[in-house]
Amino acid sequence: MTASAGRSHRLYASLLAIGWFALVAWAQAPQSTIEVPAPTVRVSTHMVLVDVVVTDRQGKPVPGLRPEDFVIEENGKVQKISSLVTPAENSPAPAPQLPPGIYSNRPQYRSTGGPITVMLLDALNTPFTDQAYARGQMLRFVQGQYKPGQRMGIFTLTGSLNVLQDFTSDPQILYAALQSYRPQPQEFASTAAGTQTGAGSATARGTVSDLNASTLPLTSSSDPYLGAGARIAIANAQGALRSFEGIDVGYAKDQRAVLTLNALNSLARILGGLPGRKNLIWATGDLPFSFIPEDSTVSRAELAEDLPSLNTRRVGEHAAGNYAATFRESHAEEIRETATRLASAQVAVYPVDARGLSLSLAVDSQETMREVARETGGRAYVNENEIKDGVERAFEDESAAYTLGYYPENKKYDGKYRSIKVKVKRDGVDVQSRRGYYAIDPTQTKGYNPQVEVASALGDVVPSTLVAFSAQVKPPSANSVKDKIGVTFLVDASTLSAEDTSGGKHLNVAMYATIYSAGGKMLTNRSQKVDQSFDANTYQQILQHGMMLHMDLDPQPGNNQLRLAVQDNRTGLVGTINAPAP
Repeated sequence: MTASAGRSHRLYASLLAIGWFALVAWAQAPQSTIEVPAPTVRVSTHMVLVDVVVTDRQGKPVPGLRPEDFVIEENGKVQKISSLVTPAENSPAPAPQLPPGIYSNRPQYRSTGGPITVMLLDALNTPFTDQAYARGQMLRFVQGQYKPGQRMGIFTLTGSLNVLQDFTSDPQILYAALQSYRPQPQEFASTAAGTQTGAGSATARGTVSDLNASTLPLTSSSDPYLGAGARIAIANAQGALRSFEGIDVGYAKDQRAVLTLNALNSLARILGGLPGRKNLIWATGDLPFSFIPEDSTVSRAELAEDLPSLNTRRVGEHAAGNYAATFRESHAEEIRETATRLASAQVAVYPVDARGLSLSLAVDSQETMREVARETGGRAYVNENEIKDGVERAFEDESAAYTLGYYPENKKYDGKYRSIKVKVKRDGVDVQSRRGYYAIDPTQTKGYNPQVEVASALGDVVPSTLVAFSAQVKPPSANSVKDKIGVTFLVDASTLSAEDTSGGKHLNVAMYATIYSAGGKMLTNRSQKVDQSFDANTYQQILQHGMMLHMDLDPQPGNNQLRLAVQDNRTGLVGTINAPAP
């Protein structure tokens, strides 16, 4: 045995032995067979997954399709299909209830039963008066159309992402959660005209932005009774006011867009480790960006900026046109990264216009919703009275979704957009899938910081799932080290990337244990890293049994929360668990 192999055996033995007795009672309890999660789009494998909804002309699922029934093209070139997962295979089997003191973010505990659907009630981008209508439509859906076995979580977007109800298949729990929700005032709502979307939208009052063209003094710079100096002064004042209002509107929309991107990244971490296609039903009054920032198609708002005949609009409309043109450029990289994360997490977006049947010409907003839906493989439901019908359609698509996997012939991850087209060799079928993806390696992005990713994941409202693990938490009285909280990690190594080296398989993993106060302040933390190569036999044992590690934390007074994280340092992917701190 070589010296490096001996070190690998000793390190693995210590990793296994440290926490073995802490988890032996749990390990001896009856458990379902450990399942290897469905493959995901990760930089370690570069497998691309594409969810394809296949229905007949009546909208019914087409069952029994096999790999040879599909043709998939990337940038016009046919790709070899490496895997096919049917809708029934995407649902993990039920797992036994976890014993006291044991916590897990594994798929069988986060998404037991049917496919996952997320309902997002967007107060950040929806006027106050429209939120009540959207809530009422969702209540009607849950009460009258929700079917047994469907699994849904309800999240809200205000200034940040919040959870109204974690994933459940109980319609009564969902109904009670929706009933408890109350419309929220829009963040940055002082921009008035810039945040109006649709008839009856609420308008903030008493701000500079209220002074649009209709509220300016009757005397104008073209008044013939004014002298030249007075006309110039009035024109300058009006121009300065419009400029100030445009900055106000642009800033507010920019801030909402950034907060929305943060929320979508959080959802990608929460959903990314769960198998199969996930539907994001996004009830909103406006999407602040498209997922194709470099698209050369000029929006209606941008076009109007360049046509003098249309320059009779309000200040907010001018600002919206400028904003649509500039935001795509200034935030192109962030938008591409967010789109990549959602594609990796297999999230299909179903935008539902919270305004229902709108009497206003919200053409730009509705087209953005359609664009986001097309790009992610979802459907947009806009300008309709019964928006709950759009929600029902999203659930129907779940039962018709196949997951195709392929390794692209183009192995270079250059950050460029690659188009995807899927065909089915059957007559009379409709095929729905996302239109492409960005070939991005997140760890190679300029300014990427793995610690920032961990901090963001620790702040997610429910566990992140990109790295699966379980943990046992022991209070000081029961821990082997007196006056300490004992935490034992058991990491599912099948969710970690492994690098081939001369010494075998190399793993680079960091584990974090932190205690937060009820107000969200970090009180204490510890971290430990495993950066080691293992020979083939030892690596197989780690795959079979998991990677185990123990930490001790100083207890803190108060009603606190323990937040645990595991990060794969090669890919940057993170999993988290929240638990009460003893």
